[in-house]
Amino acid sequence: MSGAQDDVVKARIYLAGFGVFRVDALDYGRSLRRMCADAGFEGLYPLDALAPADLSPCEKAAWIYRSNLAAIHRADIVMANVADFRGAGEPDSGTAFEIGFAAALGKPIWAYREDVTALRERVPCSATVLGDICERGFLVEDFGLSLNLMLACAATIVQGGPLACLRAISVAYEGGTTAPEDEATYDMICAADTVGVFQIESRAQMSMLPRLKPREFYDLVIEVAIVRPGPVQGGMVHPYLRRRQGVEPVSYPSPDVEQALKRTLGVPIFQEQVMQVAMLAAGFSAGEADQLRRAMAAWKRKGGLQHYHDRIVEGMLQRGYDREFAESIFAQIQGFGEYGFPESHAASFALLVYASCWLKRHEPAAFLCAMLNSQPMGFYSPSQLVQDAKRHGVGVLPVDVTISGWDSAMEGDGSMAPVRLGLSVVRGMREETARRIEAARTVRPFRDVADLANRAQLDRHDLQVLAAANALKPLSGDRRQALWAAVAAVPDKDLLRATTREEEAPALTAPTEGQDLIADYRSTGLTLGRHPLALLREKLLSMRLMPAEALVRYRNGQLARGCGIVTVRQRPGTANGVMFMTLEDETGSVNVIVWQSVLERQRREALGASLLAVYGVWQREGDVTHLVAQRLVDVSHLLGELPTASRDFH
Repeated sequence: MSGAQDDVVKARIYLAGFGVFRVDALDYGRSLRRMCADAGFEGLYPLDALAPADLSPCEKAAWIYRSNLAAIHRADIVMANVADFRGAGEPDSGTAFEIGFAAALGKPIWAYREDVTALRERVPCSATVLGDICERGFLVEDFGLSLNLMLACAATIVQGGPLACLRAISVAYEGGTTAPEDEATYDMICAADTVGVFQIESRAQMSMLPRLKPREFYDLVIEVAIVRPGPVQGGMVHPYLRRRQGVEPVSYPSPDVEQALKRTLGVPIFQEQVMQVAMLAAGFSAGEADQLRRAMAAWKRKGGLQHYHDRIVEGMLQRGYDREFAESIFAQIQGFGEYGFPESHAASFALLVYASCWLKRHEPAAFLCAMLNSQPMGFYSPSQLVQDAKRHGVGVLPVDVTISGWDSAMEGDGSMAPVRLGLSVVRGMREETARRIEAARTVRPFRDVADLANRAQLDRHDLQVLAAANALKPLSGDRRQALWAAVAAVPDKDLLRATTREEEAPALTAPTEGQDLIADYRSTGLTLGRHPLALLREKLLSMRLMPAEALVRYRNGQLARGCGIVTVRQRPGTANGVMFMTLEDETGSVNVIVWQSVLERQRREALGASLLAVYGVWQREGDVTHLVAQRLVDVSHLLGELPTASRDFH
């Protein structure tokens, strides 16, 4: 790809995947052309030619591949719509061919997302936003925009190693292979060590990972799709796991059904498979299968699936299938009405899953840094991300007004370089203020707080915010001394601005560890000191409340007591009234199951406690562990004035 001149990127672009699956492809393509022209691209290659309608998905893929070979060869960039295929209801195998071929040629690939204006505002670049992203080979697609912005930040931080990872998002690594299988990354995934990564960071996904044990890319595609209301309600999860683990034999009622379900061990997990079964086993036409797909998405709102019940069951009976199998297929179709994934959607997500996991495993410092700079996003707070990074050996350095920029940054080289927190984590700090501090600091170092206030034009609010976050420590000492210095350092106005005052600072008692910890949480939402429960551990042990690292060694069925800060509360509609909670202490997290009967009896403790003690039974299934609650005790008073926050019912 040629370089940028006068902020205009000269490039030939091939548009992949827009002409085959969209009825409005031509209008869509014209708007894309205008958008790319506005961004400064030199030229565009045509949309895909429409494939003949009577071809199967595989034949269509091969047809598209052959028809567009020359265009892909000539293009500098392949622009692909990999996440939004509506219309024919068929998998995106055609675009997969195009993207795979482009990747083998080392072409940068960019997947279109409508909100280009937001990207321009949020992603810094030397040329145009589109040019900057394409030049690095990024894929920015409809789902997971915040994650991609985070990965873009990570590439800027580390340059090189993570770039190889990031190219996995565009199905193009440095070696040109598709989704390389890195053993260490999959080991991390199987251990559910996925705090902060894309999609498989949730409690439900983390509980599934040790059961499913993904060891290759397609396993991630299934993992993303199976933890959804559709497969859960349709009863697909346990049969698939039993077959995958060898507990239950894989069987198919006919060769036709095997053709549709072989890749998922005879269990329909994707919407496309349900449609294939309807066509192959119940005699649906392609048009009827597409109508079924639409009905699956809207049956609760509009009704209409009962009509399909008779059509599916009778069609399968006529073709020799037994009623039990036919009824189970219809039950699974109803489950997909609760929200199931198409395979193309799951594959698109899985690319992002793998890329973010690779980055977390091999560049943990860059991963933390980029996550902090992309807030707010994701399932975890900055405090949880920092705690997790520290448990993985990443050093985290405090906000320091003499060093920190607006963004968090790595200090030094290497995957384990310490991360310096940026001024953006300080509550109440304005970005324009941080930029003035950075500009003044480049001229010469600050002598003291008064010099900082004067040259960076800080007002009383700015100084107090910095003092409360302990960011003035190198210039004035601990928080209390800094607050005193901040009050004294507010620049005078008008005639008195050029005058100086000589005042001796009083001797102030240093804050205790507990006071510092509370001030950390109030000012930044996190602490780099000891975890709050480390200060309470002696008291908690006297109450026989064990830390997470001790509980994880308990055997199945053992009576257990745990205690932690509540970080997550969830009550999914598919859980029959059960509430799930996550408790955090200084050694890790404990997942708690609260049955509906316990919840009804102890609703106040379950919903209101910041620090919760749980008495119950330890449940272990392989590497998956839970504390099943029998009694809840609110011990929030032990936290004193410590502010905490939990992610509730998202």
